[in-house]
Amino acid sequence: MLNIMGAQPELCQSSSRRHFLKIGGLALGGLSLPEILRAQAAKRSDAVGGSRGLDHKAIIMIYLSGGPSHQDMVDLKMDAPAEIRGEFKPIQTTVPGIEICEHMPRLAQMMDKFAIIRSLYGNLDQHCSDMCLSGYPIQQGKRQAGRPSLGAVVSQQQGHVRDAMPPFVGLTIPTKHAPYSNPGLSGFLGPGHAPLQPAQQSTSHFRLEGISLDQLRDRRTMLASMDQFRKAVGETGSLDSMDVFKRRAFELLSSNQLVEALDVEQEPEELRDRYGRGSANPAFGEDAGPHWMDQFLVARRLVEAGVRCVTLSFGSWDRHHSNFSRLKTQLPLLDQGLTALVQDLHERGLQDDVTVIAWGEFGRTPRINKGAGRDHWPRASCALLAGGGMRTGQVIGSTNRLGEEPLDRPVHYQNVFATLYHNLGIDPEMTTVHDPSGRPHFLLDHRETVGELL
Repeated sequence: MLNIMGAQPELCQSSSRRHFLKIGGLALGGLSLPEILRAQAAKRSDAVGGSRGLDHKAIIMIYLSGGPSHQDMVDLKMDAPAEIRGEFKPIQTTVPGIEICEHMPRLAQMMDKFAIIRSLYGNLDQHCSDMCLSGYPIQQGKRQAGRPSLGAVVSQQQGHVRDAMPPFVGLTIPTKHAPYSNPGLSGFLGPGHAPLQPAQQSTSHFRLEGISLDQLRDRRTMLASMDQFRKAVGETGSLDSMDVFKRRAFELLSSNQLVEALDVEQEPEELRDRYGRGSANPAFGEDAGPHWMDQFLVARRLVEAGVRCVTLSFGSWDRHHSNFSRLKTQLPLLDQGLTALVQDLHERGLQDDVTVIAWGEFGRTPRINKGAGRDHWPRASCALLAGGGMRTGQVIGSTNRLGEEPLDRPVHYQNVFATLYHNLGIDPEMTTVHDPSGRPHFLLDHRETVGELL
């Protein structure tokens, strides 16, 4: 369900531009719907879905805010000295030869449905989701180096699957450290391709408040009033196109599709128990993502309803202290939510149409510090991938004996993005997007896909 922020819209009864802007300012999660929709007159690529799956390709991007410890999750170093290897033990998975942390037993039992990249590199020492959502870090004082996120590119390149569903939704909760709660900025593509952000404290708040569906559905009166306003002020052209986006904004708000997709209460209790519930509050009371299991289920419901890209953040991984005591709580929660999502996708026949990725901005130091924590380590990191018709049940790359840096098959963050774009039906080698000056830009600097996954 959906909570509309801000004042009720007013009908234009005069040529007052202030009244017109009140209608144009109808907002959702702090974003103006006309702004979100304005630039979405993009070309629509032909959607190719699986025989039992969706009529479009989609992606769920899970940002592990703060930088997860690769050595304590999927790249344990049992031959390293005690000050390097840590407290956790590896366990066997269903794929012979692949071991992961003992606190992720569900993942171990579903390893055939996942792929691990252990040799990830290419980010800077930056506490932000920018690289994980766009392939670009903060550079020259610009978030995402001024580039659009993957979700924004998908919105611009492929547009809506259904008029009543936005192509890009960000479930990330607000944080004091703003770079943690970036759901994927639209960069030079502009606000028309920004994500729709419910950004509430629980899914029970995703409901219409302060305005009825009957009011929203009275679009003919609304549009007639805007026509009168346009004639009164003698403007043409720009307002003609503006009407189109206003119409689509109200179509989005007045449809039950988005409301229903956000309402996990419609799911069977057994399935909800499999995902878990959790809380929308930041994990451990820190300024980071939540342990909110409902987000995984909402993400699945959204892509099934027609959303192309869903982003969310999970947990607090900046473990400068208490690394092992906190991970004993946090890893099982990620294990539950992530495996429930992937299992659900497989049971629904969506495993070829929906790509899932979970990763953070960097890894952690090989050496454990005096506070039983690990510090920032951008030289090596890891990623978990599933779905998308990819070749799973494998590990790609490795780090050296101490987990310091890639030893073989280094994989740049942007190589992963090239693969994600490929899965969505967007050619990472040839596709370009234009900035406001009309200058074309390739989507990535490193445009080679991770061939082992395809």
